[in-house]
Amino acid sequence: QLHVVESGGGSVQAGGSLTLSCIVTGSTRGYNAFGWYRRAPDREERFEVACISGRDSGTWYEDSVKGRFTISRDSAENTVYLQMNNLKPEDTGVYICAVGGEFSDFFTFGMASWGKGTLVNVSS
Repeated sequence: QLHVVESGGGSVQAGGSLTLSCIVTGSTRGYNAFGWYRRAPDREERFEVACISGRDSGTWYEDSVKGRFTISRDSAENTVYLQMNNLKPEDTGVYICAVGGEFSDFFTFGMASWGKGTLVNVSS
C-alpha cells in the first residue's frame, strides 16, 4: 500500500507560479501512472489535470493547462512534481496526487492510491 502526500500549495496572484510536490512512500514497482487532479474547494468532483507514465515518461495534459503546467517525476526520490506557471483564477482548487497501475487508470479515476490534496488559490 502506497502513501501519497502533496505539498506546495498556497495563495498567488494571477500570472504567478507554484510548484507542487507529491511524495510517494512505498515501493512503486508495478505502478505506471502518476497523476494530478483538481477539485473545487467546496465540491467533491475531481477533474484530470496532468499525468506522467512510469514506463516511458509520456505525459498528458488537460487542454486549459497545456503550455503552462509541466508534470515531472524523480523516480529515485519517489516524487512527482507539477510546475504551474502563468496561473489563472480558474486554476484555483485542491490539487490531488494519485498513483495507479496503468496510464488508463488516470482517466477512469481508478488510481490505486490517493493523497488528500493541497490547496491552490489564485487571485485576480
